Amino acid sequence: MAPPRPDPESRRRFIQLLAATPILSQLDIPREWLRAAAKVGGAGAHLLEQGANLQQGGVIAAASDALSVMDFEPVARRALPPAHWGYLATGTDDDATIQANRDAMQRYAMRVRRLVDVSKVDLSVKLFGRTYASPIIINPVGSQKAFHAEGEIAVARAARAKGNVQVLSTVATSSIEDVGEARGEPVWFQLYHRQDWAETLQMIRRAERAGCPAIAFTVDLLGGSNRETLERLKREDSRTCSNCHLGGSPVPGRSGRIEDRDNRRRPMIAAFDPATPIPEVGTPTWEFVKRLRSATKMRLLLKGIVTREDADLAMRHGVDGVFVSNHGGRAENSLRSTIECVPEVVAGVRGRGTVIVDGGFRRGTDVFKALALGADAVGVARPYIWGLAAFGQPGVEAVLDILHRELTTAMKQAGTTSIAAITKAYVIDRYPRGMDRE
Repeated sequence: MAPPRPDPESRRRFIQLLAATPILSQLDIPREWLRAAAKVGGAGAHLLEQGANLQQGGVIAAASDALSVMDFEPVARRALPPAHWGYLATGTDDDATIQANRDAMQRYAMRVRRLVDVSKVDLSVKLFGRTYASPIIINPVGSQKAFHAEGEIAVARAARAKGNVQVLSTVATSSIEDVGEARGEPVWFQLYHRQDWAETLQMIRRAERAGCPAIAFTVDLLGGSNRETLERLKREDSRTCSNCHLGGSPVPGRSGRIEDRDNRRRPMIAAFDPATPIPEVGTPTWEFVKRLRSATKMRLLLKGIVTREDADLAMRHGVDGVFVSNHGGRAENSLRSTIECVPEVVAGVRGRGTVIVDGGFRRGTDVFKALALGADAVGVARPYIWGLAAFGQPGVEAVLDILHRELTTAMKQAGTTSIAAITKAYVIDRYPRGMDRE
C-alpha cells in the first residue's frame, strides 16, 4: 500500500523549516511547492523564493546570460561559503523585513501615459551639484573581498564604466584612496562611528583628504540587530574561522558598533594615529549629529531615516540629505518597508535636502516608483554583490546595465523622458489609508 501523501499545510511547514538551512538548494523539491510555501509569507519566505530560483536548473554561466538581476543570486549562493552567503543574505530575527521590502513594491502601481515622444530618454540626475549618468546608487557593503578577490576595486571599475555614485563602507576591505583611484574620482563615504571621537574624527579627515564630496552616517544599527540567518549558516560552515579572522567568528551588526576583534582587512580602521582619547558616553544622539556637522564641510547625510519627525530633525540639524533605509532588512524588524516610508520622509524634508531610498530594489519599475514617490535617487546593494560574487566586475556591470535598461523601459512606457519628469502623477497607492489588501 502506498504511503499517505502529506497534506499541503504539513508540507508547507516542513519546507519552511528547511528554508533556514543551506541544504534546501540541494533537495529535489518541486519548484511549485517552494513558490506556494513562499507565497504564504512569514519566516523564511524570501529564502524559499531563493530556493525556487536555485531549482530552476538554468543557472547562468556568464554575466551576459542574465535576464534580470535575480539571475545572479543562485550563482552567487553557489560560489560563496555558507558563512559568507549568510552575511550577505541575512536580515534580522526571521528576516521578515527583507520580505516586507520586496512585498511593498507591489503596493504601488504605475500610472502610464501614451503618445509621448520617448525616442530619447535621459537617466541623468544631479546630486549636490554634480551630474551622474544614473539615479541608481551603489550602496555601501562591507567586506567585499569576502565575495570576490578584487572586492570594492572591481565594483569601483564597474561604477566608473556605468557612471554611478559609489558609497564606500567604513568596514570596506579596500582603502578609500585605492577605491577612488579605481572609480576615477572620489567616492562617497559611509560612516560607522567609533567609541572614541578622536578616531571618528580621523576617519572624517581621511575622507576629506581623499576628496569625498559626501559622508553618510549610518543611524539604523545603533541598537544592534539579531541576525539569525547568518548565525544558522555559520554553523553549516566547516571552515575554521580563526584561519582568517584572528579574533574568531565575526559577529557583524550584533552590538550596534564595530567589533574590534580583527581589523587587519579593514583599511579605514586598521590603524589610527596616536591621539588623546575622547570616549563617547552612551550611543549617538542628535548632539552627535551636531558634532559631525561642525566637524566637516562635506555634504552630510543620515542613513536610516524612516519617519517624518526624524527627517525634519535632520534638516533642522543642518544635514544635507537622508537615506530612507532599514539596512536592507538587517536593522530593526519593523515589518515596514522603505518604499512605504518615502512619502512621509519627503514630507519631513520639505525640499530642504536630498532623499535617497534603499531596501529591496530589484527592478527598474521599483526604481521608477520610488522616484515618483519623491526620492531623488535609489540605492542598491545585494544585487550588485550577487553580480560581484558570481562574475566579478562584469557581473556588477551587468547588474547595473539591467537596472538601467529596465528603468529606461519603464520611463518610456510611462511617457517620462527625464528623471525630473517622474512625479507623483505617475504612481498610485493601491492600498491607501490602510485599506484591507484582501
